[in-house]
Amino acid sequence: MTAALAGTVALVTGASSGIGAATARMLAAQGAAVALLARRADRLAEVAAAIEADGGSALPVPADVSDKEQVTAAVAAAVSRWGRLDILVNNAGLIRTGEAAAASLDDWDDLVTVNVQGVLYATRAALPHLIDAAADSPRGVADVVTVSSTAGWVARPGTAVYSLTKFGVNAFNEGLRQELIGSRVRVGVVGPGTVDTEINDHLPAESRAAIEQRTAGMVKLRPEDVADAVTYMVTRDRRVAVNHMLVRAAEQTW
Repeated sequence: MTAALAGTVALVTGASSGIGAATARMLAAQGAAVALLARRADRLAEVAAAIEADGGSALPVPADVSDKEQVTAAVAAAVSRWGRLDILVNNAGLIRTGEAAAASLDDWDDLVTVNVQGVLYATRAALPHLIDAAADSPRGVADVVTVSSTAGWVARPGTAVYSLTKFGVNAFNEGLRQELIGSRVRVGVVGPGTVDTEINDHLPAESRAAIEQRTAGMVKLRPEDVADAVTYMVTRDRRVAVNHMLVRAAEQTW
């Protein structure tokens, strides 16, 4: 049986670990050639080596999603290597927490830069290639999937600006979805709940402790659970567009 994504090319941001790395490997297992975008070149090389050891094709493209020139060059490198781009997965993101009255403005700037501008830069660079791919692919469709968060549907104390960024990319993707229907480029958003990844590792100790207390006893999602949702979206028949998926840990209430 032919793999569902045979002959396609995907680009995954934030691909050096966690959800991004798991998604890249899962898309490759479905037959896609995968460009891996993140800042950590050494980690990208490890993910690429794992994909190739499993018989897949991968291209590390080190870049910072907050730098539009680097992102544009990374997309161009993927297209130069394989001649097309069928799938973009906007996964790169970060979290900063804290009450608004005492929050660091630098933290807010970082959230908007990575979680919003990073999505905009990658999407804008990829769109012309995705439109072309949808027009000439046997699949008859191309895909943009953005990894958002349950925080894009439910705002909570201490994460107001993080939620702002996630609500914002949800709105961007809905507008984009409507614009691209005629071009047969599907647009989807996956909103994960609590996932066992590195995303909280760079938070201050007080913030990490608060998150650990809130999630105590919870069996967290694994990166592969979110990757599975992304893969489900992009492997549907062209007649099907799965636009929103919320994927929560089973014990998660928010």
